[in-house]
Amino acid sequence: MQSVQPIVKDLVLIGGGHSHAIVLKQFGMKPLPGIRLTLITDVMHTPYSGMLPGYVAGLYRFDDCHIDLRPLCQFAQAQMVVDRAIGLDLTQNQVLFADRPPITFDIASIDIGSTPSAATIPGATEHSIPVKPISQFLQYWEQITAQVQADFNRPMRFAVVGGGAGGVELMLSVQTRLQQIQPTLPLEFHLFQRGNRLLPEQAASAANQLQHILIDRGVQLHLGETVTAIKASSAAKQIHCKSGLTVECDVVFWVTQAAAASWLANSGLETDDRGFIQISETLQSISHPQVFAAGDVATMVNHPRPKAGVFAVRQGKPLADNLRRALQGQALQPFIPQKQFLSLIGTGGRSAIASRSNLTIGAYPWIWQWKDRIDRRFMQKFSDLQPMMQPKESRQTEALTSPLTPAPSSSVPPSMHCAGCGSKVGSSILEKVLSRIEKTTDRPICPDILIGLDAPDDAAVLTVPSGQVMVQTLDYFRSLVNDPYLFGQIATNHCLSDLYAMNAAPHSALAIVSVPYGTADKLAETLYQLLSGATKILNQAEAPLIGGHTIEGAELAFGLSCNGLANPDRLWRKSGMQPGQALILTKPLGTGTLFAADMQLQAKGRWIEGAIDSMLQSNQAAAACFRDYSATACTDITGFGLLGHLVEMIRASQVAIELDLNALPVLDGAKATAQQGFLSSLHPQNLKAAQFIQNLKQIIHHPLYPLLFDPQTSGGLLASLPIDQATRCLQALRTSGYPHSRILGHITSSTPTPTILITS
Repeated sequence: MQSVQPIVKDLVLIGGGHSHAIVLKQFGMKPLPGIRLTLITDVMHTPYSGMLPGYVAGLYRFDDCHIDLRPLCQFAQAQMVVDRAIGLDLTQNQVLFADRPPITFDIASIDIGSTPSAATIPGATEHSIPVKPISQFLQYWEQITAQVQADFNRPMRFAVVGGGAGGVELMLSVQTRLQQIQPTLPLEFHLFQRGNRLLPEQAASAANQLQHILIDRGVQLHLGETVTAIKASSAAKQIHCKSGLTVECDVVFWVTQAAAASWLANSGLETDDRGFIQISETLQSISHPQVFAAGDVATMVNHPRPKAGVFAVRQGKPLADNLRRALQGQALQPFIPQKQFLSLIGTGGRSAIASRSNLTIGAYPWIWQWKDRIDRRFMQKFSDLQPMMQPKESRQTEALTSPLTPAPSSSVPPSMHCAGCGSKVGSSILEKVLSRIEKTTDRPICPDILIGLDAPDDAAVLTVPSGQVMVQTLDYFRSLVNDPYLFGQIATNHCLSDLYAMNAAPHSALAIVSVPYGTADKLAETLYQLLSGATKILNQAEAPLIGGHTIEGAELAFGLSCNGLANPDRLWRKSGMQPGQALILTKPLGTGTLFAADMQLQAKGRWIEGAIDSMLQSNQAAAACFRDYSATACTDITGFGLLGHLVEMIRASQVAIELDLNALPVLDGAKATAQQGFLSSLHPQNLKAAQFIQNLKQIIHHPLYPLLFDPQTSGGLLASLPIDQATRCLQALRTSGYPHSRILGHITSSTPTPTILITS
């Protein structure tokens, strides 16, 4: 009996903040059948605010204090959409974006944090560095530390505007790190606070103690000074205060009262006077119960609290519980945050103070060690992940008893799905999806298409212009990324690459799709996202979609039958390699090993994002470069790996080649994952190509050796061309957007027994 649970509801998390990280972990440990979980985030790594000052002070590495969202999404079986939301359509229940189709939800939750309010101060937005969003701040911080290291003879002046706990802790951390970098360089530090005391939200004893620490360390305090403007000259930035005080600084950090993204109120959500979403004790919007919110972006109407990370962390589990209850139609549980909380504030080095209510202790190293243990224990929850493999019987029982399982509409049991033509996606769904795509994309006009989607019939009908030949290719595979829109683009690039490798111009395409089981609305949504991605790439290639076939299945899979036109005398064949030519590869290797590691939750999110960026790049411009520089043979590197496809070429051409192993372009992280043994399931079959390596024993232990056999998805083009054209072609490729292009070697001779000599 089939046991795949149909998708019946969409839970969409907007933002990758602390609360949502906890929600993902909770749903990963206990999945809810029938729910499609999606995270929308414009950053791949969520910085943990509790460890940010320690990172600034140089006490933590990047990975120590960042939650890697991609493996966390893998653990939670969640789609990860790396993009910035710009609005909500609360009538249609859709999340809106600038450059991709909207995403529909049944329940949404928002945890996008806040940003310091600088817009009302002239010059603050242009001439200061806001501490939030933290990911953006850290990019500036890396530039500043690099500048201090490079300009070791130049005195510099730094200012922090904002004397709350965040501003004080940042100032002490900045000072500590910069004095470590240049201990002899005279550095000047200023802290501005509009009130007459620091840390107005904390006990006076904590404020007094930190004030003494700042003064002892030479920080110039400007209490009771309201910053009214920041102006910039060629030499420095000028901080102007209401009192008339003016201070010149080189770098200004802005750590003042938080502000909310403007699109929240513009979407129709009820917000407070600062634009934050007003929520009830159940963490729901008071105006739209299908929307939840947590962290800095939310204000609890009956229990307002400071914008502090501790509250976002405490809201995580109650939020997960209520999201689960809302999806199942159960009563929600109230959450009331505590009024008093423990503050552990770092003092720059390996010491900290502890403050709760009117009690303050510190600054002592043991408090820092205590804080460090708490922070590392919290972060460990998001790094110690194991793939959740439920027994088949357990999955089946849970699916059959889930309150989300839709009632059967026929005699077929809900856990069984028809085969044959009964597995096709319904015509009304197809019509709805294609109509939406037609309205949102500009399809190229192709007079050679006599019958296509505009006049659907039993088959598409094409004409082939006189003097040209039709080149056809077919590819189809399971999704390797959990965003259907991205997968549609990647798969389409992959399919079109066969045409580019033959020196053919794309003409049209037929799609074949397997969409995961779900209700009619969920099937339509998945198909719309997928085909929107595919048609985006097809339209760029001026090759319209002219038909296809869709079925329901256990998982998302997609492929295209692509048609291309070519001059028969100018086709690139694998048999076209000639002695004395150079070999050029246009894209880096490593998608196979990286996604093998990703399946085991062992690949860093930034590695996978790098692989996705590479797969999203079309080979169209690369083919044009090879055409301009007289290529005679070409192939695209896909499932058989570099060596497998190269062997096809040398056997067809009957040549011997010399390859430089150290010249291989490699995706970030691929060398590490391959050495750790994370290899594609196709890798063992690809190893058979090693029999053509002339000096196998000399290079088999080279760290890049496994990547010769790594299967690629939407890989680069490998071409042979005259050696005197190679350098100019390489430069043209890099100018055209292929920075990883490399000359891998050359063809040495013709021979009836093709061989590969690999140097290292």
